[in-house]
Amino acid sequence: MITEILTIGIIVLAILITLSWLALELQYRKRPGNALELTSGDWNLAVAEPEKYLLVGEMELCNCTKSLEIMVPEVQAEVKLLSNGSLEGVNCEAKITPFHEDAPARTDNYWFAYIVKVGKKTKLKISIDIQGNNLEQLKSAWIKVNYITYGPGGRIPKVKHIIVPLKFPDSNTTPNQREAKNAKVFPIRTHLLTELDDPIEIIKRYVVPHAQRGDIVTIGETPLALIQGRFRHPTDVKPGWVAKRICYFFLPTSSLATACGMQTLVDIVGPIKVLIAFFGGSIAKILGQPGMFYQLAGEQARLIDDVTGTLPPYDQFIVLGPENPQQVVYQIQEATGLGAAIVDVNDLKAVKILAATSNVSQSLLEEALISNPAGNADEQTPIVLIRPLSSDEFRI
Repeated sequence: MITEILTIGIIVLAILITLSWLALELQYRKRPGNALELTSGDWNLAVAEPEKYLLVGEMELCNCTKSLEIMVPEVQAEVKLLSNGSLEGVNCEAKITPFHEDAPARTDNYWFAYIVKVGKKTKLKISIDIQGNNLEQLKSAWIKVNYITYGPGGRIPKVKHIIVPLKFPDSNTTPNQREAKNAKVFPIRTHLLTELDDPIEIIKRYVVPHAQRGDIVTIGETPLALIQGRFRHPTDVKPGWVAKRICYFFLPTSSLATACGMQTLVDIVGPIKVLIAFFGGSIAKILGQPGMFYQLAGEQARLIDDVTGTLPPYDQFIVLGPENPQQVVYQIQEATGLGAAIVDVNDLKAVKILAATSNVSQSLLEEALISNPAGNADEQTPIVLIRPLSSDEFRI
């Protein structure tokens, strides 16, 4: 009898311990951890002289938690300049100045550990002093802000990447014309598009001066994704079990053939959907229907570009597909009166239209873009203006 009671007691105790452990684990998983993020901020070239640039950015550290204070013990900035010429003799120095409401900045430029209260923000300014010869050849600055978050999640290093353009083409320069079967095609040169840009303002600045009534403007899906900040550095991607194992089954040229590229998809749609797509796609391939993985995994599976997929410095990043492209084209049409489309075009004469306004003919777009007139590399012509030769034939 005593033995039975002890056995039952041990079983009950084991159940209670297990339930307690599950409750603790569930509580932990629901916690946000060190949910403190650094915004891209506002940047401007305060000084632009032949031998001196002063680039200034104002950013915010935002505590996104509802009940936890997060500390920021360290903030540092690294700068990589990209240029059309040599950077020999060009010097660059970054200075970080905190703007905390309750604590003045130190005169020795030391970042002292600071507590960001629950749901609050604090500001900082980064001043980048660039001096040297031939600064007019500079194209962009890649700023990596390394900061430490300290809180319930421990000491967690984070990085915010900001790319700032330094060279801007003349928007009044007449774009080169290319002939298509049923339209005139004008690749539009822009500055290096970044998260600091707005797609509507880009269209107004570079396209509207050359547009006519009835024209159509198209933007590549990758440039739009970059504007939306939909890119991740591989160091910020933590490949899990699914990504590490499935990526080996893809061709080396696929953006999903690396653990980080695949993990990016897993982070978007979830590991279960990726596994279902993988096994479903494998069976379909055996039955003679290749490509089913991409249909089952969703649109983003086709749109992810792994590193080397676009122009520097974005060649160091994994770029996702754009978000809400249909909303973007409607906003462009409303702001400019132009028909608009977001497209994915490659050199293999494949034209995929992600979104388009209702007055745009998809057959016209496919015919006009089949030669891939846009250039997302050194050409920096991510936008294409299409002028139909007939005002009626290609309208829906």
